[in-house]
Amino acid sequence: MSTRQITLLTQADCTLCEHAKEVLAKVGADHPLTITEIDLNSEEGQRLGMLAGVLFAPGILLDGVPFSYGRLSERRLRRALEKATPAADASEPARTEH
Repeated sequence: MSTRQITLLTQADCTLCEHAKEVLAKVGADHPLTITEIDLNSEEGQRLGMLAGVLFAPGILLDGVPFSYGRLSERRLRRALEKATPAADASEPARTEH
């Protein structure tokens, strides 16, 4: 499994941001994630937020691609990570016995 890059755009005193951090910690126990947190009020945060269409915090970019903003859905994130990383045995050719 390859490590996935998560960019988390946050603001101070944001309960949805705290929820997103909890979801990412939980999902990170099952999927290798590298999480970069950026304040939406910073110059870089404003630039990324504008490019990603983030209307309010938290904003989530998955491998640099806009994923969501607002309340982060654990189920949706897990589905996206599982869809993008096929099972190890899926790459093996099917075996038949003769």
